This record gives sequence, C-alpha cells and structure tokens, in this order.
Amino acid sequence: MGRLGVDLYPLRAGVGLDRVETFGRFLGGSPANVAVAAARLGRNTALVSRTGADPFGTYLRRELHESGVDARWVTEVADQPTPITFCEIFPPDHFPIHFYRRPKAPDLEIHARELDLPALRAARAFWMTGTGLSAEPSRTATLTALRARAEGAEGGGGTVQDDQETFTVFDLDWRPALWDDGDTPADQARPLYREALRHATVAVGNADECAVATGEHEPYAAARALLATGVRLAVVKLGPKGVLALAADGTRAEVPPLPVDVVNGLGAGDAFGGALVHGLLAGWDLERTLRYANAAGAIVAGRLACSAAMPSGDEIARALAAGTGSIPAPAGQGPVEPPPASTRRAPLEPIPDPAPPGRPPGRSPGSP
Repeated sequence: MGRLGVDLYPLRAGVGLDRVETFGRFLGGSPANVAVAAARLGRNTALVSRTGADPFGTYLRRELHESGVDARWVTEVADQPTPITFCEIFPPDHFPIHFYRRPKAPDLEIHARELDLPALRAARAFWMTGTGLSAEPSRTATLTALRARAEGAEGGGGTVQDDQETFTVFDLDWRPALWDDGDTPADQARPLYREALRHATVAVGNADECAVATGEHEPYAAARALLATGVRLAVVKLGPKGVLALAADGTRAEVPPLPVDVVNGLGAGDAFGGALVHGLLAGWDLERTLRYANAAGAIVAGRLACSAAMPSGDEIARALAAGTGSIPAPAGQGPVEPPPASTRRAPLEPIPDPAPPGRPPGRSPGSP
C-alpha cells in the first residue's frame, strides 16, 4: 500500500540531469516495486494506491498488470498528475533523486472509507511505508489498514488459514522531503511511526530510518528498540556491511552483502523487501531469508531499472551460487552507458563545470 509513480532514469551514467539527453521510463514507487519483486518470485500480490487520470496513470496500471500485480485497488484522482521521479547515476554510491509530487501526489489521496478491509485482513502479508504517514488522508487510511490487520489477527478475522503465519511489515522509508511541509523533523514524525509500529509485526529500515522510529542509531540498539515496540522481527539494513535481524524469540542473524558492480542502487532495497517477504511466507529460517534478500538487492543494484529489474528465483539462485550479484540481465536491461574514462561529466560546452560529489565508479557491495 502506498507510493506509485513513473521513474525516468538517464541512460548514461556519470552525467547530471542538466546534461542528460535520453531517459528510460519505468514503473516506480517503493511499495509498487516491492509488489513487483514478490510477484516475480511467484507470489500473488496486489497494490493499494492511486494515480492521476492521465496517460502515465494508464501506463502504470498496465505495467502492474503485466508484472503480475493485481491493480484493482489502484484508482484515479481527477485533479492531480501522476508523479514522476528522476535520478542521476554516479556509481557506486551517489544516486541523487528528484521527486515531482507537487502540489500533492495521488497516492497520498487514499481514503480510509474506500479501503477493502476484508481483503487487507485476509492477506498473509501486508506492506506499508513511512511515506504513507506523511499526509492526510493517506495517514489515517494507513493507520486504519494497520489496525484492521491487528484486530483481524486478534479476532480471527479474514480468510487466512489458522496454521499460516501472517506478517504486517512496516518499511520505515524515511523521506522528509515527501512530508507535508517538505522538511519535517524526525521528532515530529516519530509519534506516527510508533503508532504504526504498535500494529506491525515486522519492521525494516536502514540505520538512519531506525533512528527516526526509535531514537537509536546503533544497529543492535535500534533493533532491540524496534522489538520493544511489539514487532516480532526487526531488520536493519547496513548498506555495504550487509544486514542484521533480531526476532522476539531470541533468534538473530547477520549476513554480509553480495558483491556487485553497481549500476543504480536505488531499487536494491525494494528487491530486498520483496524477497524478504517471500522468505518469510515460505517459512525459511532467518539467515537463509536474509541471504536470499541480499542477493535480490545486489542483482537490482547491478541493473538500471527498479521494477523491471526485479529478479526471478532462478536468477537469485545463480547469484548465490556465483557469489556475485553481477549476473547477465534480461534483454533490454543491460548496463547503462558508462561515464567517460577521464571525467565524471562529459562537457558539452566550453564552460568550466565542476564534478558532482561522489566517488569514482568501482566495485562495491550491493546490499540495499
């Protein structure tokens, strides 16, 4: 449930947006990407979101359908355009992102009264993000969905079989620029995060996002603080150091990243999320699940797109066997054109142009 839009990614690395000439168009938005990632692994998935009543909205619904994601709960908003997101590609670790979601994104116009609560209760896994809490009416709708899930679990509602474990995942997804005033301090968002955590069973985020939710930045302290809110599993992504997870039953796991030649790191976390849910639903042990999810993230970090690059189970198995996320991409998903060998930015005019921040391209761990 949540963010959905069009990603426009440059087809050349090492070039700022002021000099990009061609872009690739892809389905985007973190929850939408997670739904596609899980569908690619054989799961039945659906998205609750909204688009503008425009050609980009039509494109997104078609892409969801073609990716195996049920789009029946993706509806139109008449007076708001479908959002567009641009990124710049400076591998291995500098990917500036530019959101065009003003005056307001349609996916923040999800209303509680329009939710299909029986369907939400019946799902074995429900994934929501911190951005869904950033504005009304999405804030109330997101909390309503979480409460309905929690009440259904307590009262035996829904249609999930009694012997099937269910998961309500809170992707902490802290993006202050997407909140009401465009610069919301973390301490103002924290009460909403804590309210959402009361109804979640799994929390996923990097160290900075965990600090927003708990006030703790050190990974193990953050994981323990997340468990103290009542979730059953806390997953803390450590970037180039891998990922760790602590469970309420005392189980813990920490796994290293899978190396990859990074092309675009922006979709790695969403691939990780879809594979994480797949492993949880499959009943795998924690370490196996994290290694599988890390591999999925690494594969996508080695490709240009996010949703279109989500790997199949066979691709993840190949990456794990090879010990690298740099495996051949499907047709049309090859690497972008690399930057010039002598400069980070190819000058198109005789005016001095300082190089953008970031380190030179190279081999880097691909953990989200």
